[in-house]
Amino acid sequence: MIKADDFIEEAGRAGFDFYTGVPCSFLTPLINGVLSTPALNYVGAASEGEAVAIASGAWLAGRRTVVMCQNSGLGNAVNPLTSLNHPFRIPTLFLTTWRGEPGIPDEPQHEIMGQITQDLIALMRLEQAPFPQARQALGPALDHAAARMEETGLPYAFVVRKDDVEERDLDQAPRALSSPGRREDFPASGERPARAAVLERFLSVVPEEAAVIATTGKCGRELFTLADRKQHLYQVGSMGGASGMGLGVALNTDKPVVVLDGDGAALMKLGTFATVGAYGPRRLVHVLLDNGVHDSTGGQATVSPSVDFAAIALACGYRYAASASSLDGFEAAFRTALAAGGPAMIHLRIAPGSMKVLGRPTVKPADVARRFRDFVTA
Repeated sequence: MIKADDFIEEAGRAGFDFYTGVPCSFLTPLINGVLSTPALNYVGAASEGEAVAIASGAWLAGRRTVVMCQNSGLGNAVNPLTSLNHPFRIPTLFLTTWRGEPGIPDEPQHEIMGQITQDLIALMRLEQAPFPQARQALGPALDHAAARMEETGLPYAFVVRKDDVEERDLDQAPRALSSPGRREDFPASGERPARAAVLERFLSVVPEEAAVIATTGKCGRELFTLADRKQHLYQVGSMGGASGMGLGVALNTDKPVVVLDGDGAALMKLGTFATVGAYGPRRLVHVLLDNGVHDSTGGQATVSPSVDFAAIALACGYRYAASASSLDGFEAAFRTALAAGGPAMIHLRIAPGSMKVLGRPTVKPADVARRFRDFVTA
């Protein structure tokens, strides 16, 4: 058994300085220790997949990250670990617990995951090791993990057993209620704009120092086709993770950060709205391009026509939210969002469909990630 403060000290010496995750009773001492250490950042995520996305964003902003979660949440993390971290070669130290360890009584819902935890990690082609059992083993284990992540560009997992870490009290003030944000609506008549037209207008007004994360599918493909810039990250896979990535970047840079999201993706990780609102990055602008369909998979309808994303954003703590359905309305809202301070949401209803001649990014995801990281950390 080790002390949480010993792990935190050795992890800090190895460069790990940004934590995110979802609690588990096995992790309580570690999470309490991180939350009680003023010099550290911990973002409490709404889901395990969201935590992986947030950590990926923090890495893109130059931090060395740790994700902590219960093994029952591994299923939520599989998608970003395999379709975000793997293609972009984004490392993180991944601490997962071993609930349902064979031979140790536990709740029935942990039985299957307890039997397959290590196999599932291996199936994702991630290296792993048991969590260090002694104080003197921490340094070498963390150094090895950091070295392997540097070599592979992939996450490295420690599996935490019950009572691996000594109990630790929590020293954290309650989170204060946020004051209401401001809403604007920019109504318009006529046809809704195409996404490509919105992106063209966006490219004409976005500040050069802004980092831009485009959601998976045709949004990123159209942005790349219109203008490939080093400050663009074209998300592939990990649907719904763009806003979490944007949060991770925005919490660790003074540059403006813009997330170009879609209705289907936003609905998939709607809990991230609450996390963004709670942690309140002042320079984050969340643009939601809502065409009411899953455009990349044949145009199947989403449920977005009945959803007021601007109202949801305000209810979750965003400082500014706007709805629009025209290019001029979008531009006015975007300029206001940049000036007003965020987090800000712009919900723009657009027409379905995409560019007739639409390519795919020709820059490999790992290269996109590293040039983006160089831009953000410059």
